[in-house]
Amino acid sequence: MGKIEDRWRRGVTRREALLGLAGILAGSPFLGAQLDPRRLREHRRVPGLDEMMTAFDFEPICFANMPLRRYDYMAHGTDFEFTLRRNREAFDWVELIERPGASPDSVDTSTEVLGLRMDFPIMVAPSARQGDLHPSAEGGMYEGASAAGTPMIVADPASLPIEEIAASADGPRWSQLYGTQVPARNQQRIEQFEAAGAQAIVVTIDQQATRFERDLHDRHLGGNPLQPNTAPTRETPTEGAARYRISDRRLWYSWDYPDQIRPFIKGPVLLKGILTAADARTCVERGYDGIIVSNHGGRSMDYEPSTLEVLPEIVDAVGDRIPVLIDSGFRRGSDIVKAIALGADAVCLWRAARWSLGAFGPAGVERLLGILQAEFRQAMPRTGRTTLASLDRTGSISHEPLQIQQARSASGVWDRFLFSRRATNERGASGSSPSPGRARQQPRVRGRGEAQVDRSRLYRDCGQRS
Repeated sequence: MGKIEDRWRRGVTRREALLGLAGILAGSPFLGAQLDPRRLREHRRVPGLDEMMTAFDFEPICFANMPLRRYDYMAHGTDFEFTLRRNREAFDWVELIERPGASPDSVDTSTEVLGLRMDFPIMVAPSARQGDLHPSAEGGMYEGASAAGTPMIVADPASLPIEEIAASADGPRWSQLYGTQVPARNQQRIEQFEAAGAQAIVVTIDQQATRFERDLHDRHLGGNPLQPNTAPTRETPTEGAARYRISDRRLWYSWDYPDQIRPFIKGPVLLKGILTAADARTCVERGYDGIIVSNHGGRSMDYEPSTLEVLPEIVDAVGDRIPVLIDSGFRRGSDIVKAIALGADAVCLWRAARWSLGAFGPAGVERLLGILQAEFRQAMPRTGRTTLASLDRTGSISHEPLQIQQARSASGVWDRFLFSRRATNERGASGSSPSPGRARQQPRVRGRGEAQVDRSRLYRDCGQRS
C-alpha cells in the first residue's frame, strides 16, 4: 500500500470532519443557537439572602422549602379565587402622581396607632401555622419583625405557646383572638395574651372558609392535602352545617359576640374583617378602638371586593374617630403608599411575611421588612409628600375603586355597579350608554376581560407549576 493510500486510511473521514466543524460552529459565541432559552436551569443555584431584591423573590424559595400541601395552605383562596386575584389587581387601579419638592432624607415615615409608635406604617398580620414555615415558627417571625422595628400581631392559634413567643424578642406586639361560643374560654385566652404583654387585642370577625378547592385538586391529582378530614366519605352528612361543607366553628358570629368579650379586655380592641362603610360606622358606634379592613387574604368568601377598593368609603365613614388599618395583597412599598394615600393609618403584611420566614427564617423576615421600608421611603417622596399626614388622595388617582364607591353610595347594591361598569365598557366602544335592563341581562363583573380559570397565574412568581 502506498503512502497516499495509507494516509487516507488513517486520516479523518468526511463524516468526522463535518462533526468537528459542527462542534466548532455550535460553540461559537457568534451563534445563538446553542443558548438554552431557559438558562442555568440544569445548574441553577438558590439565591442568597443578600440577593433578595423584592418581596416576590422570597416566594419561590419558600415554595422550594415546603411540601406542596403546606405551601398551598397559605397560597390558596376560596372557591374560584377571584378575590385572591382581585386583591392584587386592585393596585393596578390606583396610580401615584409624581411631584417634585421632596427628597428621601426629608421624609418622616413615623406614625402612631393607639399609642403604638412606629417608624413605618407597617405591621405583621396574624397568620396561623407558622411552624409549617420554619422551626422557629411565630418566635422567628417575632424576632425578625422586632429586629426590623416592626410590630407584630400574634395569631390565634399559634404554633408555639404565647409565653414562648413573647420570650423570643422584645418588640411591640398585639394578639389576635378567634372567639369561641364559650365566654369563659374567651376570657381565659384574653387574660393569657395580656399577661404575656399584648398591648392590644385584634378580634377577627370574618371567618376563613372551611374547604379550599385547590386542596381538593391536589388530592385528586395524587397529592396530600393538609387536612385529611376534609376527604369525602361514603356517608354524606344529612343534617346540620356539615351537609353544606361548613364547620360548626363558622358562621355563628354576630355583633353580640364582640360586645360580650369587650369587658374582658383591658387595652384597645380592634375588629378585623371590616369591608363596608356601614360595618365601620357600627364599630364606631359600639365603641371599638380601631378596625382592620380585611377579606382574609381572599380566604373567606369568594367574590368579595378587594380591601383597597373599599378603603376610601370606610375611611370616610369613620373619619378621624378611630384608626383604620388594612391587609390583603400588599407586596411593594408603593402598595403601602397607595393605601396611606387613600386613608389607611397602617398596613398589615400576611403572605409576604410568611414567604420570608419560610425562605430564610428570622433573618428573612428582617430582610423583607427592610426591603419594603426602603421601597416605601423611595416612593413616598416622589409624590411630593414628606409626612404621612400630608400623603392624601391628591397624591393618587383611583379608577375602578371610584366607580365602586359611587355605585355603593348611590344604591348600596351591586346592580348599580354592574350597570356602571357595563356602561363604561360600551361607551368606550360605541360612545353611547346602554339601558340598565340590558346591563343586568349580561353583567360584566370584571373590567379587564371575563374571569378565566388559570391556575398557572397563581404560581407565576414561583415558576414551578403550570
